Amino acid sequence: MNRTTAAIKIERDVLAHNYHPLSVVVERAEGSWITDVDGKRYLDCLAGYSALNFGHGHPALLAAARAQLARATLTSRAFHNDRLGPFAAKLADLCGMHLVLPMNTGAEAVETGIKVARRWAYQVKGVPADDAEIVVAAGNFHGRTTTVVSFSTDEQARTGFGPFTPGFTVVPYDDLDALEAAVGERTAAVLVEPIQGEAGVVVPSDGYLAGIRRICDDRRALFVADEIQSGLGRVGATFACELAGVRPDIYLLGKALGGGVVPVSAVVSSRDVLGLIRPGEHGSTFGGNPLAAAVGSAVVDLLATGEYQAAARRIGDVLHRGLRDLIGHGVTAVRGVGAWAGVDIDPAIGSGRQICEALAERGVLVKDTHGSTIRFAPPLVTTDDEIRWALDRLREVLAARQSTV
Repeated sequence: MNRTTAAIKIERDVLAHNYHPLSVVVERAEGSWITDVDGKRYLDCLAGYSALNFGHGHPALLAAARAQLARATLTSRAFHNDRLGPFAAKLADLCGMHLVLPMNTGAEAVETGIKVARRWAYQVKGVPADDAEIVVAAGNFHGRTTTVVSFSTDEQARTGFGPFTPGFTVVPYDDLDALEAAVGERTAAVLVEPIQGEAGVVVPSDGYLAGIRRICDDRRALFVADEIQSGLGRVGATFACELAGVRPDIYLLGKALGGGVVPVSAVVSSRDVLGLIRPGEHGSTFGGNPLAAAVGSAVVDLLATGEYQAAARRIGDVLHRGLRDLIGHGVTAVRGVGAWAGVDIDPAIGSGRQICEALAERGVLVKDTHGSTIRFAPPLVTTDDEIRWALDRLREVLAARQSTV
């Protein structure tokens, strides 16, 4: 029994089976590369669902973490710490906003955003108590808490977990007419992913996000953008909303905000919105801890240079050009922007999972979703040659499977 098989057996014996990972057991990682327990190397083209935008073990992020580890890691918000204020100031400035509410995971950021939007609806818009509604899009992925799965359209995420939380209206994604019909006097917010990640990197039509902004302004509702996957450099801009020339009322951030080192998330908004939250109404023991703030601050410093946004654009040019060349050769469609792509595989030659397994055998790690789709989201430190190498491996896999059909 090799080390990979032994490690997987241990996990299967003691872990709840809420994931079905590829048969790769990571031991070390650096930059865009992962090494497993048997010494095999892989090009990481998933980047922790964008949590590793800056690659594995970025020197600046590790330095920030090491320095803070020697000073203080956790105080709880019962006390102030010297790292949180500077981090929040930098992040608010990056977003063009006033206030930051720090949390830990992306799901916590979404839950917090929902609470903040409801508070605004009751205190500012004048919605009757307990009557606020939030409009969301079909195909969404905002986490897996009981509230969030209440408005998911993924039955695998919902089945067996009811009763569900009321107060949400689901409309088709990228359908402004349906959205406009749903937003009314009781609407607190419209909550959307500017680009839907888990759905297969679905990019909306031109004008969709601007239309949401217009509808929210006209109907006096908040535009809440879940940029947990799409934000912080992934799409070639700091935020996907920037590509559409719009600014939401609330940004929900996470994943890359912790640099792949610690979990860090945040709700970022104006003083008129986040200023409504008072002591005792929301919090987290670990939210805003000094270690997270130190790493998050270093992440914002990296983004402030514009280097990683430019890298995403460069990677995207190579990635999307190469993927489009595969349409008709085992690929039926390609979507995405920047260093992010959803690739639909012809079901006749295999499922997304089978393609991912075959790529892993050749040293490339990607992830499937919704049966026949695979996703590419390489770290923003990946070179053009590494992207081309990964594309060559995909071409080999597709050709091999086509030859057996």
